[in-house]
Amino acid sequence: MTSNRWLYFLGLLLFGGLIVAAVTSGFNLWSVPILVGLFAIYLAGVFVSRIIFRKVNSKEMSEVSDDIHAAARTYLRRQIRTILLAVPFMAAIVGIFMGWREATAFVLGVCTSITAGYLGMSISVRTNVQTADQAEQSFSSAFRTAVFGGGVMGLLVTGLSLLVLTILFLIFKDPNVLVGFGVGGSLAALFGQIGGGIFTKSADVGADLVGKVEEKIPEDDPRNAAVIADLVGDNVGDCAGRGADLFQTFSDDIITASVVCATLVSIYGSKVIYLPILLQCVGIVSSAIGILATRQWSPDQKPTSIFNIGLWTSSILSAAGAMALSYWLIDDITIGVAAILGIATTLITAATTRHYAGINHAPVNKIAAASHRGAALTLMTGTAFGLRSPIISMLTIIAAIMLAFKISGGMILAIIAVNIGTDLLIAIIMASDAFGPIVDNAAGIAKIGKAKRKVFESLSHLDTIGNTLKATTKSYAMASGTVTAFVLFATFFTITKNTVLDLITPYAIGFIFVGISLPFLMSSLVIGATAKTAELMVDEVRDQFKQNPAIMEGKAKPNYSHCVDIATKNALREMLIPGAIAFVLPITIGFLFGSAALGALLIGAVSSSALLGAYFNNTGTAFDNAKKTIEEDSSLDGSLAHASAVVGDTYGDPLKDVAGPSLLIFMKLIGMTSLLIAPILNTVTVIFK
Repeated sequence: MTSNRWLYFLGLLLFGGLIVAAVTSGFNLWSVPILVGLFAIYLAGVFVSRIIFRKVNSKEMSEVSDDIHAAARTYLRRQIRTILLAVPFMAAIVGIFMGWREATAFVLGVCTSITAGYLGMSISVRTNVQTADQAEQSFSSAFRTAVFGGGVMGLLVTGLSLLVLTILFLIFKDPNVLVGFGVGGSLAALFGQIGGGIFTKSADVGADLVGKVEEKIPEDDPRNAAVIADLVGDNVGDCAGRGADLFQTFSDDIITASVVCATLVSIYGSKVIYLPILLQCVGIVSSAIGILATRQWSPDQKPTSIFNIGLWTSSILSAAGAMALSYWLIDDITIGVAAILGIATTLITAATTRHYAGINHAPVNKIAAASHRGAALTLMTGTAFGLRSPIISMLTIIAAIMLAFKISGGMILAIIAVNIGTDLLIAIIMASDAFGPIVDNAAGIAKIGKAKRKVFESLSHLDTIGNTLKATTKSYAMASGTVTAFVLFATFFTITKNTVLDLITPYAIGFIFVGISLPFLMSSLVIGATAKTAELMVDEVRDQFKQNPAIMEGKAKPNYSHCVDIATKNALREMLIPGAIAFVLPITIGFLFGSAALGALLIGAVSSSALLGAYFNNTGTAFDNAKKTIEEDSSLDGSLAHASAVVGDTYGDPLKDVAGPSLLIFMKLIGMTSLLIAPILNTVTVIFK
């Protein structure tokens, strides 16, 4: 064995032994999530050691990476300062209405979510250049490096969440207090996703429209002033933003499940409290083994096949673990079956996304074919497939919930198990999601760092795969968020004792429609902000080409920092209003109109977000892959088909990387905020009852 394999083996042996000891010798079961969280962080540390201690051979690529790292770090620090300026005001609101414990948990949720995002960015910028450097050695080395970088993010995010939530539960002894943590984590994630998304997509759109369409220069060309901002955006948006996103998804699902399980002790016994967090422990260990399984690379295997091996390994182990845990902990295997239905939902949803948005599939091929006839047909064809894409996933989710509810005899715990089941693969899914921006950045670094053409082509091939994997991750988040909505509805209406929604009065129907309209408002705000920033970016890149013709000739370097500064200032300014709406509006509606109105608003907002978010994610990714399909044929460079495909890609960019991910966080945030204030809504005087 190599030294790293010994580290894996010893880590599994040590933590596995401690977990078995905790379970079999009467230790407090809360020691299990602490040990699993430490194991995830330990394994992430082993992966990191494979990345940061390896020397980069190319001086040019190292310099480009340093520039990207410095700009990304500067942006995130300014973003964190901006978020922290708003936190005291919001924490004060929570403290006044709910108490100091919830306010403390809220602040910890914000800080932990920010930490998860910052760690994601720090890891990605180090992995990017290593992946580019390893591509000069071999295709498989680059693949492994990117996988390990993604694995670090997946394990760190889940391990950190598990540790912090367990410690908070041990301190406060009340799962309802943890709702404040979930609200804080979701709020910080929404700020981070919107800000990072606006940054990355405004730079991407600006670089593509001026570089590819107007000047006919290739992607990641160093003559393009927006190219560094584009690469920085991959780190602050796709890595830091997604890290915070999946952190809040993982945390919120544990919290909502724990709140419900606390009400089921009389039915299942006291051990039911441990079920949500122990199920997540099963998922983390299974995902860790799945990530390690992707190391078994063979040059004659496709990268997608390797990821599928890891995914199926994790799925089978998670299913077996869920069945065993449900039998041992609460003596009810139907709950284990429900968790398996959650896993199956994730896999089916991912497969559906691959069909509608994956390269070499019929929808993407038809969008690419439409590009030969102009941009209008490109947009129409992509929109048609995008509108169709959420239907199968939504039917699958509903079928899984109804089946679980039926086989369990009508127990809400089965719906919770389906929800947690959609989370069990989160670490390996996060690994595959981070793979995309890592190889995308690596390709850009190789291009700017003047690497050999075969290096850039290898990384571009991996980037195409990574793009589809990113869409799969977003489909997972949509599935998880939609199932969580059922748990949130049940929990909210149980706490507020509104078991019947009166549809005869105009207030319920009215607030359902208000809720349905909110995701459209959110989408309008973030897409509009991206367009506004992209306009400034286009003007800046054009001005630099016009004022200094030597840039186009390759005799002078563009001013990259101006584009980075434009993206930073506008992203930070535009991210606050959407986040404030998602936090303040449910509180306002609840206190002015009561719990029934807020419940109706919640139903409309979450239902609309689930469908609209999936449409945005799948449509944008399909446009991106249609462009990549066109670009595989070098004879089409500069043609009508290529120009049309680029228009589709730039149109889809803010859909898949700003609006879609933001809605998936928004639906969790508005639900968690409603849950936070639910206990006191029946004690306040409202305008309408």
